[in-house]
Amino acid sequence: MIELVDILVCICLFFGAILYTSVGHAGASIYIAIMSMFGLPVTTIKPTALSLNIIVSSYTSYQFIKAKFYDIKLAIPLLIGAIPAAFIGGYINLPSVIYKPIVGVMLLYSAYRFITVKKEDEKPTVQYKIFYAVITGIIIGFLAGLTGTGGGIFLSPLIIFAGWTTTKGASGTVAIFIFFNSLFGLMGNITSLAAIPPTLALYGGVALFGGIIGSRIGIHYFQHTAIKRTLGLVLLIAGLKLIFNI
Repeated sequence: MIELVDILVCICLFFGAILYTSVGHAGASIYIAIMSMFGLPVTTIKPTALSLNIIVSSYTSYQFIKAKFYDIKLAIPLLIGAIPAAFIGGYINLPSVIYKPIVGVMLLYSAYRFITVKKEDEKPTVQYKIFYAVITGIIIGFLAGLTGTGGGIFLSPLIIFAGWTTTKGASGTVAIFIFFNSLFGLMGNITSLAAIPPTLALYGGVALFGGIIGSRIGIHYFQHTAIKRTLGLVLLIAGLKLIFNI
């Protein structure tokens, strides 16, 4: 039976998915934030966030690839490092007292990225070393699998700031990265599937619908800075809630 809290979670997931997928992310950070704010158990949050990531990023990555907003030459070395690292990270189950502060800090970082967002001119791309791309994939992949996120909030600004690809190219590249990270992170912790709530199908359908809208916005329209800052505020509150256990 669907309860009021499930409806509220769905509404939040829907809008969170729209905002995140508009920049090529699948939304794990906001999904974790939402589930934390509504008091879902920590054992449920990680596998549910990864499952939603897989559902949403499978569609968004397809759409960005179709629109040719991706860089496969960059995605391959990143994934070579990320896939085994995400599997190992997913295999590790952190105690609640450790998991909450780590994810809380990640949410605060995500909040910072959204609150301080500003329109920037496109930077010229530079030639990157494959070794650095693989190492980057390993670090972000492990962290993503460990925390139940896709790693996009770290990868996206990094490859844009470093000039490894264009802003639009980063969107599709990150979407592909998130899909495989989330898939292998969940495979690494396959026993956690028992903790997935029966409402996953409902959550997944709502998040996917938001992802369909968000990816179209990201491909065809500009992003609104004020909306991103509002999202940052939500992440800030959730991050503080996890860190201080309030």
